[in-house]
Amino acid sequence: MAHGWTCSGLRWTPEGPALVWDGGRRSALPWGKRVGFAVPEGGVRTCVGARGHRCPGRAGVSGRSTGARCEECARLDRAHSVAADTVADDPRPYRVYLAWFGPGLVKVGITAVERGSARLLEQGAVCFSWLGTGPLMAARRTEELLRAALGVPDRIPYAEKRAVRSALPRTAAERAAQVRELHARAVALPGRPESLRPAECHVTDHVTAFGLDRAPGAFGEVVELVPGGAVSGELVAAAGPDLHLAAGGRGVVVLDTRLMTGWELVPPGLRESGLAFPAREFKGEQGGLF
Repeated sequence: MAHGWTCSGLRWTPEGPALVWDGGRRSALPWGKRVGFAVPEGGVRTCVGARGHRCPGRAGVSGRSTGARCEECARLDRAHSVAADTVADDPRPYRVYLAWFGPGLVKVGITAVERGSARLLEQGAVCFSWLGTGPLMAARRTEELLRAALGVPDRIPYAEKRAVRSALPRTAAERAAQVRELHARAVALPGRPESLRPAECHVTDHVTAFGLDRAPGAFGEVVELVPGGAVSGELVAAAGPDLHLAAGGRGVVVLDTRLMTGWELVPPGLRESGLAFPAREFKGEQGGLF
């Protein structure tokens, strides 16, 4: 990695995950690739701006922020977000979906038809099924109906998703069972908008696409990047914005690539695999610098 690169985040392409850098450069992430970087001593994380515009004040942001935006830029970004329910006149057709992330972790959501299944890969959905297709407001009303009638949320914290990935059911049929059960209940509900065309249950499984079928379980997650810290490890899996890195010592750690944005990153000083950022065990207390 060249000196002083700034990461724009992880993108899912037809070929798999890739890191995107300011200026449009991309780093493909095949399984087994060595991923490593460091934050220089004295480094400062700055706001990434909003809607393609730089932050006017180049404000500093917390190392634990996954949005890497100051309050003003975060407000501007959400003001034009379909997910935040602030856009009502989008003429594009939308799909409603049920996404499963692990035992007991199912959510309902919507995504533009033109995006295909990209939204599900970006969220780290282990498996999913479409529920129907229609105008934005019909899709939104269906989403709200399912939340109220079935008790299915429209958001699940990433920390919960990560914590269950090491204990997923082994077969695709087991992973699909809860989606199929909720799909059947959803299509039987009265009061669904007539303009939403229902879809048959067809569960798509992402375990192989994410590399989770061959990766060892992770012990925990990086909670923030800090000046003087570094990580280097072999990529064994990726899901949503997360990279699963075999970083030596204690084994596989999960790195949320959203924590990388806003930092100037340089090559790691680690000679071998290793982790020198604060991390937290999935079933333990906050750790120190490993």
